[in-house]
Amino acid sequence: MRGADPEVVRRALDTGSALPGTTGFAGELDGRLVRDVLGRVPLFFDGGEWSHRPTDLAEPTPLPAGHVREDDAVSRRFSLPDIEPVETASGIEAVRDAVTGAVDSIGGDDQAIAFSGGLDSAVLAARLDAPLYAVGFPGSHDIDAARSAAALLDRDLTVVTLDNQRLERALPAVVEATGRTNAMDIQIALPLFVLAQEVRADGYERLVLGQGADELFGGYAKVARAPDDPRVDADTVRGARREMIDTLPDQLERDVLALWDAGVEPVVPLLSDEVVEAALALPGEALVTARGERKWALRLAARPFLPDRIAFREKKAVQYGSLVARELDRLARESGFKRRQDDHVTAFIESTAGN
Repeated sequence: MRGADPEVVRRALDTGSALPGTTGFAGELDGRLVRDVLGRVPLFFDGGEWSHRPTDLAEPTPLPAGHVREDDAVSRRFSLPDIEPVETASGIEAVRDAVTGAVDSIGGDDQAIAFSGGLDSAVLAARLDAPLYAVGFPGSHDIDAARSAAALLDRDLTVVTLDNQRLERALPAVVEATGRTNAMDIQIALPLFVLAQEVRADGYERLVLGQGADELFGGYAKVARAPDDPRVDADTVRGARREMIDTLPDQLERDVLALWDAGVEPVVPLLSDEVVEAALALPGEALVTARGERKWALRLAARPFLPDRIAFREKKAVQYGSLVARELDRLARESGFKRRQDDHVTAFIESTAGN
């Protein structure tokens, strides 16, 4: 069992508790395979064999998050609870307690922080004594934001500078580790992989990331626009937020596999069970204000230890903030894959991975 004490997982199975106080788990227990409700630890099976990495198996099938496989039958065992919303003030206080508790509990000198200068990674940087690493192309938004935020926090920053040759070298490894070739997945996983390689080369074995905050706290524009955004089915902000949480298992599988292949163990305190539970209890107005301000509860929860210039900063997604999406598009076009071609970047990735 990876990620949690087997006895904790055993009790969770007995009680059906989806959030038993862990940061995720997956593995074999009492002759059955089990994976936590958010899929924070990957798990695959092939007949009677199983592994945390798909590359270990001939025909890997992922065990869905929250499911158990026993006697060749797969069934759901855990589902996220439907928690009635609390008052905004008490919800923000609960989020602050959960976030600071989860982050402050991380110890050790073998870890670094993936730092982009936005709210999520700044929460980590403000409370952990660990080196900060940022990744991106020269002049990218993420590098500029990371430098300005590090200065505000009076922290040193290591910048991992990307170039197209480095992307091309890393591309086959990311495709093999994740088993994916679609453009969006690779655009997200590539900068994480390269940053993790640098962190590991500097002697750190764990990488602390702010993953999950956008999904839990309403960080997406399509959540803020619910029910008017066609990209979500829900007719409320809380419902749209739940749709985003449901995407986490697929995202986390991709990122964890890429980071493992780079040689580091990801640490994601903002996806610990206590933070998830506190986030699920937030009312819609604590996720997105009437003025359209997103991740409002997390921003207010962080104010006691973050400057407002960071706490209320907007940030681009990693594939755009690092300029990886732009440069992969450039590489694809230079290799003869034109934009008029359907999904030309994915076609380029598939051709490169096949070489």
